[in-house]
Amino acid sequence: MYSEKVIDHFRNPHNKGKLDEYSAIGKVGNIVCGDVMWLYIKVGRNANNEEIIEDISWETFGCTAAIATSSMVTELAKGKTLKEATAINNQEVAETLGGLPPIKMHCSLLAVDALSEAIYNYLQEKGDVIPESLVKRHAHIEKEHKELAERYSDYI
Repeated sequence: MYSEKVIDHFRNPHNKGKLDEYSAIGKVGNIVCGDVMWLYIKVGRNANNEEIIEDISWETFGCTAAIATSSMVTELAKGKTLKEATAINNQEVAETLGGLPPIKMHCSLLAVDALSEAIYNYLQEKGDVIPESLVKRHAHIEKEHKELAERYSDYI
């Protein structure tokens, strides 16, 4: 069912826990499956003076796939510029893990959404220009959260 790489990231997660010092947090969740993720980024600068994800970590409450995708998205984003990290997509996360069962692909999307939200929140807090692709992702995430909250308001 799960690849060896998924099992390895579940059993030996990378970058797990809350950073002591962070620049921004991305918080996402899926009310249907119950997964919740907090992704922390610390932004620094590389030799070219570009902003990069200098450090990154996560806290996730969820299934095997949610833990593994949280771990993998941090591996993919660490050391990348904000622009490069914004380009990471859920297909890349899943493929790098050796694939995910179709019913668990939403976990890879949730991990990418957490990364996107952290970058969005960082740029917003600084008052920087937010790339259109990130604005659209953020709007989509907000819309989904509102729709789910309305649909399940009796249970929340």
